Amino acid sequence: MTPHSEHPNQFALLKQRRFAPFFWTQFLGAANDNLFKFAFTVLVTYQLEVGWLPPAMAGLVIGALFILPFLLFSATSGQLADKHDKATLIRFVKWLEVAIMVTAAIGFATHQVTLLLGCVFLMGLHSTLFGPVKYAYLPQHLNERELTGGNGMVEMGTFVAILLGNVAGGLLIALPEVGARVVGWACIGVALLGRATAQFVPRSPSTDPHLRINWNPVTETLRNLKLAHGNIVVFRSLLGISWMWFFGAVFLSQFPSFAKEVLHGDEHVASLLLVVFSIGIGVGSLLCEVLSKRHVEIGLVPLGAIGMSVFAIDLYFASRALPPSAVMGLAAFVAQTAHWRVMMDLALLSLFAGLYSVPMYALIQLRAQPSHRARIIAANNILNALFMIASSVIAGVMLKAGFTVPQVFLATGIANALVAFYIFLVVPEYLLRFVAFIASRCIYRFKVRGDENIPAEGAAILVCNHVSFIDAVLLMAASPRPIRFIMDHKIFAVPVLGTFFRLGKAIPIAPQKDDPATYERAFAQARQVLDDGDLLCIFPEGGITKDGELQPFKGGIMKILETHPVPVVPLALQNLWGSFFSRVERGTAMVKPFRRGLFSRVGLVAGEPVAAPQVSPEGLRERVGALLAAG
Repeated sequence: MTPHSEHPNQFALLKQRRFAPFFWTQFLGAANDNLFKFAFTVLVTYQLEVGWLPPAMAGLVIGALFILPFLLFSATSGQLADKHDKATLIRFVKWLEVAIMVTAAIGFATHQVTLLLGCVFLMGLHSTLFGPVKYAYLPQHLNERELTGGNGMVEMGTFVAILLGNVAGGLLIALPEVGARVVGWACIGVALLGRATAQFVPRSPSTDPHLRINWNPVTETLRNLKLAHGNIVVFRSLLGISWMWFFGAVFLSQFPSFAKEVLHGDEHVASLLLVVFSIGIGVGSLLCEVLSKRHVEIGLVPLGAIGMSVFAIDLYFASRALPPSAVMGLAAFVAQTAHWRVMMDLALLSLFAGLYSVPMYALIQLRAQPSHRARIIAANNILNALFMIASSVIAGVMLKAGFTVPQVFLATGIANALVAFYIFLVVPEYLLRFVAFIASRCIYRFKVRGDENIPAEGAAILVCNHVSFIDAVLLMAASPRPIRFIMDHKIFAVPVLGTFFRLGKAIPIAPQKDDPATYERAFAQARQVLDDGDLLCIFPEGGITKDGELQPFKGGIMKILETHPVPVVPLALQNLWGSFFSRVERGTAMVKPFRRGLFSRVGLVAGEPVAAPQVSPEGLRERVGALLAAG
């Protein structure tokens, strides 16, 4: 992979062959899906009279047919993506799209609704085959620092493509007399363009070439869900993403009704709502890389969940009091200031949905075992489809029971808060990273240097100077991976911080002479962390400095290295002495808020890893001291 320093931001990826052909291939596929589906929906709703497919049911039937292949074939598509070269699969799927669109063009030209419905199902199959390939491709070509930005670009591109496809489909099908034929030719053209870009997608070798395909979708679906459940953080992230699709589907499905019955706008107002929603998702997706400082930052997930609930609930209050009026066009709608709050709520709830979903996708790609990563993505697609179907059913039942559309939005916002609370309760890593995210960006201006020295995978020990009660929180913010800390048992008695460190599964340690059982248990747990291939952090001074100076390092690390000779990474926290969470000359901490003001500048420097045979307490102290002096 190319060094990350050559890529100042995610847009630079569009200039590289490892990303650009793939990006435009998936962009064109999403655009074609929606051009075709929306044009077909308009055709059977406004232009054709089909006795067995009433206009009110057309959108529902088309949507259901498109989702059905995700339930039937996702398990198979995940296996194919793990077994075969992904570039080869992408090209096959694009040829399939060309064949489907040629068939659809015949259906449009001859107004054969049954044929077009068959093409809807086949385009759903096309998307089902492409989905696992799409998300399993990225971690093969992007490193950890690029993964959030790459996912953000894909998410943004997908929603922009959806928007452009819907707009193009609506405009082309409306052309007098020739609209249906023009749509057919446009679908073929976009499919051919997608096949052309797919030709330049670089080779992506199989991650499990000896996999035997199980063609039974039921048993393989259950097997995929079991695979995903093997890593509980990954599995609950799958559920979190599926919930986001539940949340989004409620709003997207109700835009026409919301625009007509609540906002008193015409079909152009409904299109405006889709535009605002898509722009919000795109902006939120792109912001992820900026806010995460080019790491997989799952601390953004709680922030996204909070924003989704706040603005979904405010959308209810913004829209419930709108007075009755005649149907308005776009210009009249935008001219009323009361409608700007509605659009702002919609833009912000979708922006926060982007912040919520992108880090979850990146986390799944990073933490899932590469040999069956595509099958886990396939399991996610199955769950997404089930959650979207459930959202349609629940929203439909609520509306039939007499709830208004704003009340459905209110209930969805409240449900989102409850679901988010549950997720963060059962997977505290999200909440811990959120606290670390806030601390490193709001309480301090936190600058990290040398973080490429923190291993992206495999067991390692981090050693750091101990300056304040918040040291562990800042180290969490600097590392893309979870860290298990060995910490003085006394810190667990500190209100709030003690609870926080217990949630983070920090390992309490006491002096051997004071509590030999706790001492030995700490080393046993530390060895287990390394056995699991995770990061372990030690503060070898044995306690927080009382004078701001680096204290002598104790020899406990040598006891761990005797049985687990892993690399040791020296770290140095800079400029924390004298801040609220550190002691001062009189020996007290956390007694004078804002004594250095908000956003005080602090830093972390990571040195090069030291091989276990070269480690000594004195040598590590010298290395940490040199990093501190580096300024």
